[in-house]
Amino acid sequence: MGDIQGFLRHGRVTPERRGTDERVRDWREVYLPFAPEMLRTQASRCMDCGIPFCNQGCPLGNLIPEWNDLVYRDHWQHAIERLHATNNFPEFTGRLCPAPCETACVLGINQDPVTIKQVEVEIIDRAWAEGWVTPVLPTVRTGHRIAVVGSGPAGLAAAQQLTRAGHQVTVFERDDRIGGLLRYGIPEFKMEKHHLDRRLEQMMAEGTEFRAGVEIGVDVPADDLRAQFDRIVLAGGATQARDLPIPGRELDGIHQAMDFLPLANRAQEGDLAVDAVPISAAGRRVVIIGGGDTGADCLGTSHRQGAASVHQFEIMPRPPDERPRTNPWPTWPMQFRVSSAHEEGGERVFSVSTERFLGDESGRVRTLVASEVEFVDGRFTPVEGSSFELETDLVLLAMGFTGPERSPLLEQLGASLTDRGNVARTDDYRTDVDGVYVCGDMGRGQSLIVWAIAEGRACASAVDEDLMGSTALPVPIPASARPLT
Repeated sequence: MGDIQGFLRHGRVTPERRGTDERVRDWREVYLPFAPEMLRTQASRCMDCGIPFCNQGCPLGNLIPEWNDLVYRDHWQHAIERLHATNNFPEFTGRLCPAPCETACVLGINQDPVTIKQVEVEIIDRAWAEGWVTPVLPTVRTGHRIAVVGSGPAGLAAAQQLTRAGHQVTVFERDDRIGGLLRYGIPEFKMEKHHLDRRLEQMMAEGTEFRAGVEIGVDVPADDLRAQFDRIVLAGGATQARDLPIPGRELDGIHQAMDFLPLANRAQEGDLAVDAVPISAAGRRVVIIGGGDTGADCLGTSHRQGAASVHQFEIMPRPPDERPRTNPWPTWPMQFRVSSAHEEGGERVFSVSTERFLGDESGRVRTLVASEVEFVDGRFTPVEGSSFELETDLVLLAMGFTGPERSPLLEQLGASLTDRGNVARTDDYRTDVDGVYVCGDMGRGQSLIVWAIAEGRACASAVDEDLMGSTALPVPIPASARPLT
């Protein structure tokens, strides 16, 4: 490493966030610029640890010590080459990934870990600014045609890898714009969409074709797709939202998070007037049920829309502030975290379960009834005498996803599902339908963006090898050997 004592000389520093009063008035990303010299100092903290567990903590196998050292030495162009060697879209992961690499950092055993995620995003942002990110054109054309169904991170990664291998790739997306949850599920304050748009421009220049507003199984029968393409990659994500079937669920004003979040993004795209969004938190008493990332996205969006109040419910108890002994290094620790949205306001309520909703004369939700819970004998049990009511006129369900939707596409293909409801597959991402592969959340279940990209890359190598007999694309470990992070 460039400075073998860097971790002794310097402490961990991360970028500051804009003030909450300022940022809730706009939809721009929340972080302030990070000085290049400060970044070089942070990169110097990467120690000569011998076995870089950060590589193993990262599903993509990012070459983290290498590009940390290159940044410290001011070799930025070489750094983006090493970063792109394992990650098609570091501008996405650098903003959206929870950074399991950092929790696996050897320095994190007894100190604060290296700011890996910040170094990553600064490398790719500088590469775009310097013009180093250009189309990578295939050197051969194979003549094979491949359809990728779904344009989220898994589908885009698979498509870019297969296009660069020389295949003709067409990406189908049922929404009116390309990007999947990157486009309509991630709020602007977490990732502005120009990052996505310029990457799509690169992919189109490389030869990838995009067809938005086309739902396979509805607009195009699955048999027609199989007849037109040599191979099909399913990358439609895990979009079946978990529901809350309790009394009063049918009342107006109770919505799934993914009915709420896309509308806010559409307003930022210019499709809707900001003051005419059909489902808005403006002036409302909002309750978000679900304490994960999607719930935090609903929280930050509600702040920006001008909610009167926001409560976020979580059935699990409040996690500890420090890494618990049950999550020893280098595993992912279940500990208390504060996102930018939580900084902006709202009340987080742990160990609580909603029991029923009550409505007014018009049929709109006005109150929820909940109680505190404790975990006893493998189940959550209400605490006697803890029942309470909370007035609300907008409830957002953000309790995660149970797998892919039972769509006409899956019915027409006849693809088998696992006991968990995901599309069944082999170690090399094949479904039990000839010529059809699956990657990302559709086969894995709800997971992280970094896993989606890793699976898209791995699936692409499997498809390329199937078509060509061998592949020059990176071949990661098989799906069955990977832990469910």
